[in-house]
Amino acid sequence: MVTITRVLLLITAFASKAIRTHGFSTTTLQRGPLIRCKSQSRPLVRFLSEHDDVDSMNSPPLERIVNKITSDPKRSFNFSLLMTVCGALLGPFLDSYHSLFGVLTYNTPLVFPILGSIGTGPDFLTCVTSLWVPPLFGLAGFLIGWLYILCDTVTSDATQSQLHPSIPKVLVGISYFTLQYWLSGILFSHGTDRSSILATMSVLAAGGFYLLDGTISGLFTSAATAVGGPLIEVGLISSLPDSWGYHYNDAGETGFFPLWIIPVYFLGGPANGNLARGFWDALSKQSDDVGTSGVQAEIRQIPCSSCNGTRAVKCPNCDDGTYITYGERVVCKACRGKGRVICRECFSQYDDDPSDIENIRRIMDQIPD
Repeated sequence: MVTITRVLLLITAFASKAIRTHGFSTTTLQRGPLIRCKSQSRPLVRFLSEHDDVDSMNSPPLERIVNKITSDPKRSFNFSLLMTVCGALLGPFLDSYHSLFGVLTYNTPLVFPILGSIGTGPDFLTCVTSLWVPPLFGLAGFLIGWLYILCDTVTSDATQSQLHPSIPKVLVGISYFTLQYWLSGILFSHGTDRSSILATMSVLAAGGFYLLDGTISGLFTSAATAVGGPLIEVGLISSLPDSWGYHYNDAGETGFFPLWIIPVYFLGGPANGNLARGFWDALSKQSDDVGTSGVQAEIRQIPCSSCNGTRAVKCPNCDDGTYITYGERVVCKACRGKGRVICRECFSQYDDDPSDIENIRRIMDQIPD
């Protein structure tokens, strides 16, 4: 267990550096944009500092999490379904690399030749799994996906490009994770020693986190995956009946599995996390379709000398979403890296609720760059 902790500390140390490089920092307070809040007698107007997070002014973290889940039940259900199905479908194929290359062995495997057939010709793609593997990977996809979305709700270090990954970035993340899984099996099958595989997998995991994520949400979720995944495997190896059981052909340093499996689990965080963020974005846009036309119509209908009817003005705190402090470029929390905030001059003319932060964010997301 001590050795596992050391491995995680090494990966986490590099990942923490990645977070700082991506722009998270704490700085002195600065004057920010005006925010209107509800009051019984009259609207209260105050300046938002760079340290203030709009959500934290409105509600505590637990309330934000509950609101994230319950504000649109259909979106939450569809998101849960998508993450579970993707995990159940993609996970067994990744796991097959370890089966085919001899990393682990199922006592009663289920073999599904996809391209080619075993024993009668070239075997290009084969799924070797067990009945309980797809549901387990489905559960993993569900948990990792929700951890990312909910952690993003209560943290404020991520930039817009990190919170809203492009489709190519999502696909690159999944492909990179697949490459790591495949390479671990290849190295094992060629007799590479454990230390070399561990070093290679750790570099790939840390580099992948830096390139594909770099957020506090991602670091927390990836670390949780790297700890929880192996612990679950210990329970499975120890408790499954013989007919459903499996074992690693190299029990490694732990007596259950080699330590290099830990960074493989770690990289599953960014791969699943960006997929989760992509799904959440797509589902949020679907749920906002009805309101989108109304927002756009309002933008065109009401002129404003400050924002020219766009409802967005330049953030007074930063330059295009970031600024330099103490020689380090950091992400502006007032605008969350967008470089723009909602215009306060014409806000009251749209009859929007100033305390409905989710709606304000939807409005900002619908405004063209």
